[in-house]
Amino acid sequence: MRLAVFKHLSLHRMDILCTDKERDIFNKIAEAAAEMNVRSFLIGGFVRDKIIGRQTKDADIVCLGDGIELANKVAGKFLPRPYVAFFKTFGTAQIKLNSIHFPSSSGEAAQGVDGADFEVEFVGARKESYNYDSRKPVVEPGSLEDDQDRRDFTINALAISLNKDDFGKLIDPFNGVGDIENKLIQTPLEPSQTFSDDPLRMMRAIRFATQLGFAISPKTFQAIIDNADRIKIVSQERITDELNKIMLSPTPSIGWDLLSRSGLLKIIFPPMMALHGAEYVDGKGHKDNFYHTLQVLDNIAANTDDLWLRWAAVLHDIAKPNTKKFEEGHGWTFHGHEVVGARMVPKIFTKLKLPLNEKMKLVQKLVLLHLRPIALTKETITDSAIRRLLFDAGEDIDALMMLCQADITSKNQQKVKRYLQNFELVRERMKVVEEKDHLRNWQPPITGELIMQTFGISPSREVGIIKDAIREAILDGEINNDYETAFQFMLIKAKQLNLQPVQ
Repeated sequence: MRLAVFKHLSLHRMDILCTDKERDIFNKIAEAAAEMNVRSFLIGGFVRDKIIGRQTKDADIVCLGDGIELANKVAGKFLPRPYVAFFKTFGTAQIKLNSIHFPSSSGEAAQGVDGADFEVEFVGARKESYNYDSRKPVVEPGSLEDDQDRRDFTINALAISLNKDDFGKLIDPFNGVGDIENKLIQTPLEPSQTFSDDPLRMMRAIRFATQLGFAISPKTFQAIIDNADRIKIVSQERITDELNKIMLSPTPSIGWDLLSRSGLLKIIFPPMMALHGAEYVDGKGHKDNFYHTLQVLDNIAANTDDLWLRWAAVLHDIAKPNTKKFEEGHGWTFHGHEVVGARMVPKIFTKLKLPLNEKMKLVQKLVLLHLRPIALTKETITDSAIRRLLFDAGEDIDALMMLCQADITSKNQQKVKRYLQNFELVRERMKVVEEKDHLRNWQPPITGELIMQTFGISPSREVGIIKDAIREAILDGEINNDYETAFQFMLIKAKQLNLQPVQ
């Protein structure tokens, strides 16, 4: 019904598109533009998402005049007056609106997803031209048609008039509504020129296809293949921003597969591309680790929106190409790939300009430990092994278990069923051991300071030996995880080292 309305009517009522608050905002923009005697239009992502039925929290306004001046005029129509953030170099301005700007509201705030402020950005219509060695355009004032021509995709070139003579009219020169109906990504103008001018649009095409579940038209995708090398002029930060949006999509494997098939992946992330392929020797082969990784990513994406757990899924087997070896009589092995992979994580985060903080350390830890829970399903599970897993994973044990369960991707359904059953046994044993020994977020019952104070010694090798011995004794189940038991064990261990308590 929604698409039918837009396909067959030339005038599109704003009440089909908008909430009461959004209509109030757009009416105020229309009033301000009329007072300035400039024409204004709602354009781009807001229109696209409203037609699709997707939630949105921002809107772009193009006017045939000064966008900053219009933003200030619009801000004056709200009490309290919202702050106008403007960027004179780019001729853009932004205001943020929320429930305080609608005091008579019955409770419906002008808010987007997750309660965020509703953002409105203003810019004057413009046309662009590009130099070959830069994606920064040469900009000059233009018409609405010029502004729609410069848009990246037909579905983003949709505009709605905010002018009195045709308020609410949809302006769709490239049949963007038809492309929404057909779930198609294509450029308004010649795709090779579009991508050569601004190569980031190749990443955006793949991102939109992934987010929306759309296909990229064959001509447009071929232009991405032909222009893939142009991505080298785009900053890493902008590339990674698009990668993260792909990662946060409902089915992120779609984007990674498109990146691979387009030729972009081998340029922006060679270690991921190196996972491709299955090799056979003497009839023995290994699975394609690229598509295994994508399956793990989709598996974990079905259970969490956490970006960093999704990155852990992408990187969990990243070192398999580096550790691959064929062993006679056995087959292919990837011994130590978890250790090598964990060492690669900081370098990958640095290259991709991802944050080198606790998020990186979490991903590194999960890559390092991702084999441990699965290994426990293949052997007799001891309390000691469970304690060590809980100790090493700490507060990230739930994330680790989620990753490891996502890592079960065999096509043999009986094998998967058996693994999942054993996995549940590991979870149950973890619960029992944790309730008894309290090892999650474990803090040693005996600190180094207490050891030094008890025996009157300075920081030394002996302090480390005693602390390690207490930890190992607790993990091996030799002593209970409590202060009194650990203190007595400390005295015994210290005596072996010829240390006596001070009197």
